[in-house]
Amino acid sequence: METKLKGIIKVLIVEDSSLMCKVLTNILNSDSGILVVGTAYSGREAVNIVPSLKPDLITMDMHMPVMDGLEATKQIMAYNPTPILLISTSEEKLETIKIFEAISYGALDVVEKGNSDTAEDIKFRNELIEKVKFYSSVEVIHHPLAKLEKPVKQLEMPKKAALGGKIVAIVASTGGPQALLLILKSLPKDFPCGIVVVQHITPGFVDGLAEWLNRECKIHVKIAQDSEEVLPSVVYIAPSGFQTRVEEGGRIHLTDEGPREGHRPSGDILLESVARIYKRGAIGVILTGMGKDGAAGIKAIKQVHGHTIAQDEKSSVIFGMPKAAIEMDAIDKVLPTDKIAEEIFRIL
Repeated sequence: METKLKGIIKVLIVEDSSLMCKVLTNILNSDSGILVVGTAYSGREAVNIVPSLKPDLITMDMHMPVMDGLEATKQIMAYNPTPILLISTSEEKLETIKIFEAISYGALDVVEKGNSDTAEDIKFRNELIEKVKFYSSVEVIHHPLAKLEKPVKQLEMPKKAALGGKIVAIVASTGGPQALLLILKSLPKDFPCGIVVVQHITPGFVDGLAEWLNRECKIHVKIAQDSEEVLPSVVYIAPSGFQTRVEEGGRIHLTDEGPREGHRPSGDILLESVARIYKRGAIGVILTGMGKDGAAGIKAIKQVHGHTIAQDEKSSVIFGMPKAAIEMDAIDKVLPTDKIAEEIFRIL
């Protein structure tokens, strides 16, 4: 069997709807490089068969009987680490919170689940196949079940910090929610400057990301809105489908202009605007993710003598974006995720 499947991506589908399971199977098996080698109708069943099946990737539904997708993700990443692609809906707030909890336990990304009558449209098919092919090759790590019980070091601002005219700008993609959680959870609720973020995520899920981070962190996290002022102690996450800039007076400006290098929002566009407005007061951070979005933008911050930080390879799920910035000589410090907040405090 192994010889026959050499070079083929083996996928386990975990989905309690027999109709959706059939849709996913038909889509994935339509690509000659992918083979669905098993199906499970509950999280418990998936946990039990993963050790023997050894799939290259798992598609995971979130809402299932016996054991839901969150608990199944925890169990699999603790005992049989495997790339997991969540397939869910963005319509229910409670479910979107669970999605990002699952991502914090090691799931890689989420794809919006279509309705049974539209799920086989070409957009859904192409996105699913593309992500399965990409994420199946990601080397995932062991996530102990107790990992979130480890306390995050809570930082406090020094009384004589130089605070005027500063901003933190962060760009992230795959693995970004976990990294953002670790960084933002370290910050106090009276953090003295604003933070703007571009996180590449499937459209429809960015509101859930902001809600999840806001629940988990002391600092306030929200979706950025056009024309609002960037205030201290607030994290502004760029909304899906818009380009996000910071303009004169420290105000958010959203536009519907097209993607840059395939991204809308684009990390480069955000960071370039921050460099232009804040100059030396800009602190740019580029986190885990594929591609090179953010590299040119963080280079712009470097050129105006702002401060630049990149996540290191060991703590990155995918080192593409930080590596691109490092190779452009755009980075002052390369640090593991758990040291980035401390470096921001050192700069302030």
